[in-house]
Amino acid sequence: MPTPTKILERTVSTRRPPHASEDGATVEEDGSGETADESKTRKHISVAMRVTNYLIRTGYIWPVLILGLAIVIISSLVIHSRDLVCISASSSDHISRLFWGFDGLESDFGSLGVPWCRSKDGKTVEWTSKDLLQDLMIESGAFKGHSTWVLRQAMPNTPILSLSPRHPEKYLKKGPAYVDGNCTYFAGKDFVDFGSMDWRRVMRKHGIEDHSRVLVFFDDHQNELKRLKQALKAGFRHLVFEDNYDTGTGDHYSFRQICDQFYIRGGGHSCFKDSDEARVRFKRKKFWEKAVDIEELCGPGEAWWGVRGHMRDNFNHSNNAITFAEHFQNSRFVESVLDVYWELPPVAGPSLTHQTRYDPARAPSPIVEDGRYGLFQRLGLSRLESSVFNGYTQMVYLQVSEQGT
Repeated sequence: MPTPTKILERTVSTRRPPHASEDGATVEEDGSGETADESKTRKHISVAMRVTNYLIRTGYIWPVLILGLAIVIISSLVIHSRDLVCISASSSDHISRLFWGFDGLESDFGSLGVPWCRSKDGKTVEWTSKDLLQDLMIESGAFKGHSTWVLRQAMPNTPILSLSPRHPEKYLKKGPAYVDGNCTYFAGKDFVDFGSMDWRRVMRKHGIEDHSRVLVFFDDHQNELKRLKQALKAGFRHLVFEDNYDTGTGDHYSFRQICDQFYIRGGGHSCFKDSDEARVRFKRKKFWEKAVDIEELCGPGEAWWGVRGHMRDNFNHSNNAITFAEHFQNSRFVESVLDVYWELPPVAGPSLTHQTRYDPARAPSPIVEDGRYGLFQRLGLSRLESSVFNGYTQMVYLQVSEQGT
């Protein structure tokens, strides 16, 4: 009757792969668990392998493995806890983020890809803050004037034309609002929609001949395809769109939705409830306010484009169903007039900003990455309220020109 130790040794031996001889031939094992030619194998066993074999024979292998695992866990906690700031107060979420990189799901969800629009010639943005346009700024959608104030910080002396249904001064009576002294307002009783404005007349009045020297900032929650066509008709080439909502979200048709196509890595989405995408979306829904699951993503007939197969417009007051063929043609049109597409990255990762609204796996890499708390602090960003980082999301810059030019 063989001893338990001998049984264990034979069991392990039968699972070892055949050894290779010095000339590349395979040396088979005999029925005893030993190689047929011991002289070619035993003398090449490393010290580490001999120690492992010894631990297996003596039964000490499991205590050693458990001790090693404990050391790895403790080291991981010590190293990561110095730099990582967690957004969840629960201990279970804390441990999950320490071990799996933020919440353990980025790499899985990243396989779906981030929607992007292809430019005609593959150009990328080349300007810096010194290249900001000097002629004129147009803002469509002002609300309480915060975006006007932000634009003013970037361009202290540039005239601004602001179009908004309600004048920002109306909000001054109820709380914080901003009215700019060097801004011409088409608001309140003087409001004119961007697409209805006589831009040639307005530009002549302001002494602007070259419309390509104008920057237009859209924060009006209108169909972005409609605004693109209106801007092209007026001769504007430099456009910024705030609220470039992800597929399945938002109150208007966005470039992210338009350009989310099957030919893009991860583009096009599965509405199959047992798919990997469905499982990952379900998990991420627990972490991120704007993450959507399959039920929210997919509409009748498994339509996933836009928002449940619909083209939303005008703060969701218009919600028209479109076919995938129409959706695809929209993307082809955008690519035909697009010179540059650049989606602005988040300022910092969500573990630093405590942002829980938008899924980081569906956004470009942040300027200050997760875990770099020292840099985040040196830049003075830690002094800002967390709500500041939730305001402007998925903003995109477009440089456009007419088809065939």
